[in-house]
Amino acid sequence: MKNFYENWDEKLYFEYIERFKLPKDKIAKEYSSGMKMKLKIVTAISHHPKLLILDEPTSGLDPVARNEILDIFQEFIQEEENSILVSSHITSDLEHIADYITFMKEGEIVFTKTRDELLENYGIVKCNEEEFNKIDEKDFLKFKKNRYEYEVLVESKVEFRKKYDIEIIDKPTIEDIMLIYIKGK
Repeated sequence: MKNFYENWDEKLYFEYIERFKLPKDKIAKEYSSGMKMKLKIVTAISHHPKLLILDEPTSGLDPVARNEILDIFQEFIQEEENSILVSSHITSDLEHIADYITFMKEGEIVFTKTRDELLENYGIVKCNEEEFNKIDEKDFLKFKKNRYEYEVLVESKVEFRKKYDIEIIDKPTIEDIMLIYIKGK
């Protein structure tokens, strides 16, 4: 690969090969899918890019391999000049490495928010039908009716608590937020 890249760093490449314990005596097509993904990441990083564009980089990996790759991504973006654009359905990965989340549905951007804004400000109110009917439509983003309760996605837990006498507002994951956006009304 070094002939393809002007800034190829062979020392860095072999440091990552050692770190990921990738066998040097095997050809790449004999690698497992996890090993192949690690090799792709190693190759991508070893020429000191400023931007990585990755599609489902941890898909199909076991938890240990996923964690190793996420650690590498964290190290990569620690240098303030480097960025990663990740397309992924594995939202827990995004919670670990993303600064910004852009959620798209059917090719349309639903929102772009900081990860912290989503995880710290947003909330899911679980309530019965009587409580739900007291909530003004402008005070929530989406809701989902389940068998016994409503799940109501609010943009600001603090503001919602000031206005309504509902004690429990769950802290959502990015996946929770996206599911209510997709399945909610």
